[in-house]
Amino acid sequence: MNRLSTPCVVVVPTYNERENVEKLVPALLAQDERVSVLVVDDNSPDGTAEVAERFARQDSRVDVLRRGRPEGIGPAYKAGFARALEQGARYVVQMDADFSHPVHVVSEFLGCIEDCDMVLGSRYLKGITVINWPIERLLLSYFGNWYARKVTGLPTHDVTGGFKCWRREALEGIGLERVRSNGYAFQIETTYRAWKRGYRIREIPIIFADRTLGDSKMNKRIALEALWIVWWLRLQAALGRL
Repeated sequence: MNRLSTPCVVVVPTYNERENVEKLVPALLAQDERVSVLVVDDNSPDGTAEVAERFARQDSRVDVLRRGRPEGIGPAYKAGFARALEQGARYVVQMDADFSHPVHVVSEFLGCIEDCDMVLGSRYLKGITVINWPIERLLLSYFGNWYARKVTGLPTHDVTGGFKCWRREALEGIGLERVRSNGYAFQIETTYRAWKRGYRIREIPIIFADRTLGDSKMNKRIALEALWIVWWLRLQAALGRL
């Protein structure tokens, strides 16, 4: 496995995101020369991995990790984080493939991370900065976020946010091998573990826009997991098992 020539790896989990990956990878590479892109594909039948591998053949800053089957965003991120750390990344960004997370913020992350351990792109730091979501999806996210904050005590405004930049030491220190959740719950758990270990978390506002290509992976199982995982995290913290 080759060592990286850039300090930052952007980890992008994918499943049937061919059209988005066609645009996202070049946009990220053009954004900042300090950035490499790792596409973690869960055996997409639409050829997402093949598109990413074409970019990888053209540019050494692109890497592709193929996984055997869809297991959800949590396992995909854990595999991607492990690959990025093995390659020597100093900073690891996690982001969606569908352009809901604004690409230009990656450079802002790299400026902010110098003074903290994790930077979180927040949809709720400055009011509600979400556009084009159906009202029922927005309400589910907003009140689910409020519920998770109340149960866990997390001080961040967007506890379910999945657009983050990690300092290497923080990502290694949260105990990724013990993270058990997926979906929204994965985002809550990783932020909670970082907070409980005393890592410095900074939120910056982002404009979150609903996808225009491809299908959302949100479902009832993911939402229900987030409802109970917060109580499990609270219990584990009380027992000193995090």
